[in-house]
Amino acid sequence: MSNLQTRAVTGFFFALIIIGSILLGSEIQAIVFGIFLALGLFEFARLFKETDYKQSTLISVFAGMLLYTIFVVSKYFTLSSEVIFSSIFASFFLVFLIELWRKQILPLVSISVFVFGIIYLVVPFILMNKLVNNEIAGFSPLLGMVFLIWMNDTFAYLLGRKIGKTPLFERVSPKKTWEGTVAGIIMTIITSLVIAMLTSSNDTLFWFISGIIIAPSAIFGDLLESLFKRSMKIKDSGNILPGHGGILDRFDAVLFTVPFFYLWQLIYERIG
Repeated sequence: MSNLQTRAVTGFFFALIIIGSILLGSEIQAIVFGIFLALGLFEFARLFKETDYKQSTLISVFAGMLLYTIFVVSKYFTLSSEVIFSSIFASFFLVFLIELWRKQILPLVSISVFVFGIIYLVVPFILMNKLVNNEIAGFSPLLGMVFLIWMNDTFAYLLGRKIGKTPLFERVSPKKTWEGTVAGIIMTIITSLVIAMLTSSNDTLFWFISGIIIAPSAIFGDLLESLFKRSMKIKDSGNILPGHGGILDRFDAVLFTVPFFYLWQLIYERIG
C-alpha cells in the first residue's frame, strides 16, 4: 500500500477504537485512554534515552500513570478535588527530592523535564476523562472535539498535498502550507455547525465557538510536536501506528486543544 492508503487504514481503525471507547461509557474510555497515555509516556521517555535526563522521563511514566489512576478512581470516593490536588502537588515535591541523590549537573533541567512530561501528557488525558462525563444537548463534547480535530487534520493534509504551495512554518514543518491550513480551519467550522444542527439549535453558539477554538489549537499542537521532534532530530515519536508514527504523533493536536476546549466548556456552562 502507498503511504496515503496505509495512513487511511490505520486512521480508520484508530478512529473506531476512540469512538467506540467513548460510546461504551466512561469506564471503558478511561481504560482505553489510559493505555494510550502509558504508550505516550513511554514514547516521551524514549525521546530522552540518549540524554542525561532519561531517568527523569522514566519517573514521569510511573508518576504520570499514578496521577491518572488517582483521578480516574477518585469519582468513586468522597474525597474533594481540593484534597486530591493538594495530595498530588505534595507528591510532586517529594519526587523533586530525588535530585539530591542523583548528582545531576543541571538538576533544575532534570526536574523541568519530569514536570513537562506530566503537564504535556497527563493533564490533557485527565481533562478528557472529565469531558466524557458531561454532555451538551445529549452529545459528548469529547466526541465532538475529536471529530473537529480529525476534520481539521484530514482536510489540511489532503488539500495541502493537492493545492498547497505557501509554507506555513517552514522552519518547523516544511510540508505544512497556508492553503491546507485555511482549508482545515474552514472545514472544522463547517463541521461544528453540522454538529450543532444534528444535536440542538440551542447549542449552535457552543459548537461554532468550539470550531473557532479547536482549529488553531490543533494546528499549534501539531507544530509544537514537530518542533520537539526536530529538536531531537527524529521524524516520528514512534512507529506503533503505521502511516502516522507514534501515539504522540497522533495525539499532538488533541493534547494542545483539550485545555482550551475544556475551559470554553466551563465558561459556556456558566453563561449558558
